[in-house]
Amino acid sequence: MSEMLQIALPKGRLGEKIYKMFAEAGFDCPEILEDTRKLIFENKEAGVCFFWVKPSDVAIYVERGAADIGVVGKDILLEYKPEVFELLDLNVGKCYMAVAGKEGFRDNTENTLRVATKFTNIATDYYRKRGRDIDIIKLNGSIELAPLLNLSDVIVDIVETGTTLRENNLKPLERIIPISARLISNRASYQFKNEAIGKVVKGLRECVEARK
Repeated sequence: MSEMLQIALPKGRLGEKIYKMFAEAGFDCPEILEDTRKLIFENKEAGVCFFWVKPSDVAIYVERGAADIGVVGKDILLEYKPEVFELLDLNVGKCYMAVAGKEGFRDNTENTLRVATKFTNIATDYYRKRGRDIDIIKLNGSIELAPLLNLSDVIVDIVETGTTLRENNLKPLERIIPISARLISNRASYQFKNEAIGKVVKGLRECVEARK
């Protein structure tokens, strides 16, 4: 397995879309499409070995060298700042990070702004640059509840369609940064498997351009 390119894919619909891009780029592995509980799939002829992991864990596998390359959301890269190389924007899984709050919310800068989020580093960096005094409230789920129950003034979260916000009488107030899936590489792998990784990047870039 070590001779092949180890590729970490995020589980779920996004991962399935990304695998199709790899297949279109010439790095397919038909076994991955079978109904199986296996997590590791090899195509020795193509020189690739895919494995499914939780989306938030992809960067850890790549950073620590269990995977040579992987695909992860830009939000993960911004929040955890793993020591990896970002090689390519795959232009899928597009959404954005935003500040959201109740309809009609007005920020009173005389008070500390209470911000609920699971993206504490992104939120802290954003408000630090604005010179805004904030109180970060870290939550792991149901972030939209926080302003509804007066736990926070606003939230910082990923917005895709905005449906969940609208259904809870919330709205995006400020866009922080666009988010999409990124191809990343382990730093040592990029040096020692540069040719193989370069072929993958070239194939995926052509696929991205063809879809524009």
